[in-house]
Amino acid sequence: MTMSDQMTMFQLGQRAMSAQLVRMNAAASNLANVGSVSASEGEAYRPVRAVFSEELDQATGLSSVRVDRVMASEAAPIKQHDPDHPLADENGDIWVSPVDENEEMVEMLEASRQYRNMVDALSTAKQLMLETMRMK
Repeated sequence: MTMSDQMTMFQLGQRAMSAQLVRMNAAASNLANVGSVSASEGEAYRPVRAVFSEELDQATGLSSVRVDRVMASEAAPIKQHDPDHPLADENGDIWVSPVDENEEMVEMLEASRQYRNMVDALSTAKQLMLETMRMK
């Protein structure tokens, strides 16, 4: 393995970690908006998700991840009748964000694990490189 391959390995790790960070931030945003209320269906918060795609480096044949975009879910806000709420419309309805706390916690835990796995893999690679240099 040459030095350029090792650098590529760390660059790939950085991209993977960055992608998981975007994923965690999306889940955190969703959790922050659990139970948020709006005066209309169109204004209601909708959960967001990071959309990833594979990116192949033709020169090395290595595949990495890329965040294409962060997009809002198609989940419909929940209509509730609460005429005493300050944001209630003329019918006494409010719109609550359709965020599922359990789903978001699973998403955040999975992203965190993937991030940690990459940190561990890069740390191991670093240690192996250091050991190899000590052997010379």
